[in-house]
Amino acid sequence: MGGYLRDSLLGRAGGDLDVAVSCDPQALARRLAKELGGSYVPLSPQRGVARVVLPAPAPATSELPDLLDHAGMRTGIDDGINDALTIDVAGFSTTIEDDLARRDFTVDAMALPLADWTSGQWRERVVDPYNGIQDLAEKRVRAVSSRVFQDDPGRLLRAVRLAAQLGFRLEPDTARLIRTEAFLINRVSGERVRDELLAILAGDGARGQLETLDRLDLLCRVIPELALTKGVDQPIVHYWDVWGHLLHSVETAELVTKGHQNSGIYTLVPWTAALAEHFSEKVSDGHTRRTILKLAALLHDIAKPQTKGIDETGRTRFLGHSELGAEMAASRLTELRLSARGIAMVSKMVEQHLRPGNMRQGVDLPTSRAIYRYFRDLGDVAIDTLYLALADYLAAKGPELMPDQWGEHARIIAHILESGTRQTATEKIQRLVTGHDLMQELGLEPGPRVGLLLEKINEARAAGEVNTREEALALAANSNDQE
Repeated sequence: MGGYLRDSLLGRAGGDLDVAVSCDPQALARRLAKELGGSYVPLSPQRGVARVVLPAPAPATSELPDLLDHAGMRTGIDDGINDALTIDVAGFSTTIEDDLARRDFTVDAMALPLADWTSGQWRERVVDPYNGIQDLAEKRVRAVSSRVFQDDPGRLLRAVRLAAQLGFRLEPDTARLIRTEAFLINRVSGERVRDELLAILAGDGARGQLETLDRLDLLCRVIPELALTKGVDQPIVHYWDVWGHLLHSVETAELVTKGHQNSGIYTLVPWTAALAEHFSEKVSDGHTRRTILKLAALLHDIAKPQTKGIDETGRTRFLGHSELGAEMAASRLTELRLSARGIAMVSKMVEQHLRPGNMRQGVDLPTSRAIYRYFRDLGDVAIDTLYLALADYLAAKGPELMPDQWGEHARIIAHILESGTRQTATEKIQRLVTGHDLMQELGLEPGPRVGLLLEKINEARAAGEVNTREEALALAANSNDQE
């Protein structure tokens, strides 16, 4: 079998392999999956590309023992990570040089003969027609040719994502080429744009990568609604215009979900192991709540340009921007083929992002009843929206943040979080009455009426007005008689 490990130097440092073979790639992938106890996934049957996903830790194979060994993949360093190993297998019919000429960036356009993987002279055997080794050493992403984006416009976003993930910079001529051909992004499927955008948002420093996308004329092509936010001034309580506020909200959403960070600002953000687990939960398209929160932060004020107005006192207002923004976000994310759950989460957060800050009653903290209603109405994103409110506040104030005011805002959010999660836990652990109890005690028929009475009991219990089964039944009976 004539075979090469592509992206060879990157591959040696990572956990995945990209193999190019002159034999039937799908047959080889099936064989590897069978011998190694992995799963066979036909990525692109028409192009002859298949994937083998191996369990963790990956077993060795009799034919390629050193190539597929985890220790070898990690250049002999045992980091204690037992990630699954993925092998992508593709075919080539001419020469490996012709195959590499069709690659996108020079750091991806290298190959190593499989037979040389464990050789002590493997560096000298790397096929590197485009000086990828030098670009790798100098940490830059450079296009293989001037046609890479015309051949595959999805590479426009991939260039930014790859540079961000590797901590590399875009080579200047490649950056200029991206900007020149940015219009080609409209030819890319929504699914692929979604995947690249979410991958960019998932990484640290997402705001900087969004700014890079904007400089390359890509961001507002992916989300056209953002273009209208540029230069839209806001009241004095906001440091940046709407555009700047949205980008900085992505940054602060990232920071409020990273723990206290030995920071006087972020130490005030409520944070526990349970919250870290919450924001690490994968909820949409393989991405976590943390990433979906950053997406909501990018879109939460997207309707401000359309709703900007001046009231009778001369004050700038954006009446209805939350509700319209939720509709606009849902429409755009549908175009990008975000999952139904992801769309619902983002649109609900956008719609309700002002609610946590509006729950306070004068100088008093939000009431238990108001907090109950908040958690009831927001459900799956109740906690996430509280952290959007924290990020929104920080991004509004910017460098003019007043520590005392921020401390008070964080205290309110912490109170809502603590009280709401306690109410929810109590309700799950011990219900005072059930729907069956109400039907039996009050002689009710099954129907919406039973649900309404249960809701009244739960709300009264959250407010501390009902604490026993007898009190719950009495409240239900009284409410039923009155109505």
